[in-house]
Amino acid sequence: MNDLKSVIADNITQLRRSKGMTQAELAEKLNYTDKAVSKWERRESLPDITVLKAIADCFGVSVDYLISAEHKASAAEEKLPENTVQDLSSKNRGFITGMSIMLVWLVACIAFVIINAIDKSSDVHWLSVIYAVPASLIVWLVLNSVWFNVHRNFLIVSLLMWSLLLAVYLTLLIAGANMPLLFLTGLPGQVIIMLWSGIRTGRKH
Repeated sequence: MNDLKSVIADNITQLRRSKGMTQAELAEKLNYTDKAVSKWERRESLPDITVLKAIADCFGVSVDYLISAEHKASAAEEKLPENTVQDLSSKNRGFITGMSIMLVWLVACIAFVIINAIDKSSDVHWLSVIYAVPASLIVWLVLNSVWFNVHRNFLIVSLLMWSLLLAVYLTLLIAGANMPLLFLTGLPGQVIIMLWSGIRTGRKH
């Protein structure tokens, strides 16, 4: 039994790392807690057969692969060590995320210059910069949901909500309407985000 635990633990760890996934990300896909995944990889417990099937499907392998100690290395694994593949994948994702956010700011700067050239007496050109903040957060939220730790989404959503409120407030201020009470709507919004966070993290063990 201990040998089987070791084999399954090593295979899960190897597959997870080869995909550049954290324990939390794998747990999210399996609808389990990261503590459960950690116990599997530390050989403290065994996933049942239904979970093994879900893990196999997640990584595109067979259940037999998970319980076998020896595997034929794939062409990609033969060319690069496992940790190198993982590092390259993480760096590429981070680079794409950064480039996507900078693209939002590039568009905002171009809009700023064009609007300022058309009407220098107006403060409207600043709105392109103001709305670039929530737009950047939206891009970050989408890519973080796909590639990175989804637990960070709660922070990003909070920042997105408050930045949108600030953008709307400044827009109204430029239009001549000072409405600081607008920020009060962010309080119940923040409570909803916190409750959502509790629901999302309360996965079954």
